[in-house]
Amino acid sequence: MKKFTLIAVLLTSFLFISKRSAAQDYNTAVGLKFGGYENGLSVKYFMNSTTAIEGIVGIRSHGAVLTGLYELHQPAFNTPLLKFYYGFGAHVGSVGKGVYKRFGSDDNVYNDSHILLGADGVLGLEYKLKDSPIAFSLDLNPRLELATGPFFDLAPGLGLKYAF
Repeated sequence: MKKFTLIAVLLTSFLFISKRSAAQDYNTAVGLKFGGYENGLSVKYFMNSTTAIEGIVGIRSHGAVLTGLYELHQPAFNTPLLKFYYGFGAHVGSVGKGVYKRFGSDDNVYNDSHILLGADGVLGLEYKLKDSPIAFSLDLNPRLELATGPFFDLAPGLGLKYAF
């Protein structure tokens, strides 16, 4: 956990110290994702001006989850640099012995390790700061857990990214 905290602090410091100017759109972004259940690192890559893929390595209590998302982006509210995005994907991971938090229902308690596998959705807004390489996102990630379920879950997320 100390290593993750150190990496997070260094990445955040790098984001705010950088004076590099970026265009309205970006091709790639690397950053931090803070979620309702997992926190971790994310990488987003635009294949064209409206389509992106995003990978998230999330660390959670007693486990880790790898999520891949296919996202479609479009302008939001006629505001420059603000984009609405939505998409779908999948996750795979594991949780060890302990409590697995769930949205809107009783938590699952596991007495041993379990595989996590399921389908994901994403719906959110992203704002890229003008003349800065920094972007912020706020989203909801509905997901269907299949391996330990089936059950439906909903996780909010906040992202801070360095765009280049």
